[in-house]
Amino acid sequence: MPPERLSVDAAQARLLATPPLPAETVPLADAANRVLAADLAFRLTQPPFAASAMDGYAIRWQDMPGPWSVVGEAAAGHPWTGMLGPHEGLRIFTGAPVPAGADTVIVQEDTHSSAGTLTLTRSGPAHAGAHIRPAGLDFAAGAPALPAGTRLTPARLGLLAAGGHATLPVHCRPRVTLIATGDELVPPGTTPAPGQIISSNGAMLAALLTATGAIVTDAGIVADDRETLAQALQSADADILVTIGGASVGDHDLIHPVLTGLGARLDFWKLALKPGKPLLAGTLGGTRVIGLPGNPVSAFVCALLFVAPLIRHLSGDPHPLPFTETARLTAPLPANGDRRDHLRATLGPDGVTPAPRQDSSMLTILATADALIVRPENAPAAGIGEAVHIIRL
Repeated sequence: MPPERLSVDAAQARLLATPPLPAETVPLADAANRVLAADLAFRLTQPPFAASAMDGYAIRWQDMPGPWSVVGEAAAGHPWTGMLGPHEGLRIFTGAPVPAGADTVIVQEDTHSSAGTLTLTRSGPAHAGAHIRPAGLDFAAGAPALPAGTRLTPARLGLLAAGGHATLPVHCRPRVTLIATGDELVPPGTTPAPGQIISSNGAMLAALLTATGAIVTDAGIVADDRETLAQALQSADADILVTIGGASVGDHDLIHPVLTGLGARLDFWKLALKPGKPLLAGTLGGTRVIGLPGNPVSAFVCALLFVAPLIRHLSGDPHPLPFTETARLTAPLPANGDRRDHLRATLGPDGVTPAPRQDSSMLTILATADALIVRPENAPAAGIGEAVHIIRL
């Protein structure tokens, strides 16, 4: 029997105590925001040759200050293949290979060319090698590129493309199935009958978890019926099964008993957390199961703290937990109780402002918040200007 009121840190540690998903090789274009599953080295050298960094003229430094005879032209993709001799200059454009014999580029603004003769009109380059990018300035073939565990941002994809990689080894994207439970729920767009409410959690959580990197299937609403719920849980083909609602221990909360009846192993089902105390986690066969509260704000906060980190962990991210930073309070906060609290707040130039109401059923407050203020268990009262930890939304 797991202890009641498990701490958030302990619950996250238990949830993430599982290996990441295996690797697959995908085209470069399909690897955005994925996590590398292996160390990579550069296959090419960049630039592969000494290249001009400016439009101008390639010369030999020893021939300064000129004049020079212009003997040809080189452009990007169109190299000049001769050997530059004494007092010879080559018209060259940015990105073109520097010809053999040349070691400096004069920018065109410092020169005058007439009838094949090049002369300086200003002081010219300050030193030998000016305005030339040497071969391998950016990277060299065989050098380490990016290590396993690196998230592939657009700039990193560009780096690997330039380094000669057309396909990349990445961790598989976790498959997540969402199941909302409750006889009171009806789909968005439906006019609720008396006693019914719109099921908003599916759309909200699908957006959050898709942005985190999962492949999300929303299985819709399942009635409060043991057999129907058991069939839905067993038919979910996913790495992570997320149920919404029914995770507490009331007479109509069926997630716990149905999972137990199916042979699931439950790790924990009550946390020292606010909002979101009735959160359940375990495994059903080879599938990780997380039971979220049905309250919309509680469901969102729990998904942010537990489901999203599990997705990032299974995706190979070595730092899956939400990033916290500090901000200064613009309004005082009372002392906190014995559950870690997450207050909806807005960020501004003067600091972070907690919403005046923290009712966990109010989506309007969540929708306008851009941060959560994290209040540790039993935190003392905090005044204006004090530093607090926040999670940006």
